[in-house]
Amino acid sequence: MNILNFHHLRYFMEVASEGNLTRAARNLAVSQSALSTQIQLLEARLGHPLFERVGRRLVLTEAGRVALDHAKAIFEIGDDLLTTLRVGSGRRQVLRVGALATLSRNFQIDFLRPCLGRPNLEIVLTSGSLVELTGMLRQLDLDVVLCNGAPGTGHADGVAAHRIARQQISLFGATALDCRATTPQEAISSQGVILPGGSSSIRADFDALCARLDVMPKVVAEVDDMAMLRLMAREAIGLVPLPAIVVRDELEAGTLREIVPLPGIEEAFYALTFQRQFQSPVAEELIAAASNWCD
Repeated sequence: MNILNFHHLRYFMEVASEGNLTRAARNLAVSQSALSTQIQLLEARLGHPLFERVGRRLVLTEAGRVALDHAKAIFEIGDDLLTTLRVGSGRRQVLRVGALATLSRNFQIDFLRPCLGRPNLEIVLTSGSLVELTGMLRQLDLDVVLCNGAPGTGHADGVAAHRIARQQISLFGATALDCRATTPQEAISSQGVILPGGSSSIRADFDALCARLDVMPKVVAEVDDMAMLRLMAREAIGLVPLPAIVVRDELEAGTLREIVPLPGIEEAFYALTFQRQFQSPVAEELIAAASNWCD
């Protein structure tokens, strides 16, 4: 039977930390050859190489990253046993989620809600640009990336885009505006508009709709951040084109209301994963649950 040796795991964690056999051996007060043998024995028991050499440094393989997460959890439980005389109810997991910096916070929390408050689960949430986040996904620093657009050419290799939601875009406005428009053309002609930045798919579709309707919008503000779009709309300075999920709280509170839907304009939401041997089971569970939103 392949029994794991705690010494093997301790040595493995030290090498992973140092990225160098010589320094790790010195820290552990063992010879470099003995340390190398212990690492080889652990790799043989696990059936996967744990390190690859990049220049003069030892870097974790994908299996090595998984092994490191488990090794840390094993020693955390061991420490807990020594201090409380009992073992926790299960191994602590870490879910690493990346989210586009401009993405709706309501959408993010809806995606994560099934696992919020789950015992022995830590959620690490990182925001950034799509290029930054897909790079982290490729380096296995993230388990899943949430965004409102599939990655373009050059960033899609090995990345799977799971479309998990699709929402109609409407014009929303402050209740105080008392906008009585019944058509998009009437609404755009009678009120100023607060628009997303030029890189937004909503902006491109809105501009195309205005061209089809032969109407010139009065742009009172351009804002990239979804949270700021909501705040600007609440100031009653104009109408804003958004999916309802972004302004859900304001709609429930009655500070904003839907004026008119914009025909042919939708926003799609995606969960991106990278093709890897060891997928996060929690990420897969959340994607499967969220995929029902499209049904």
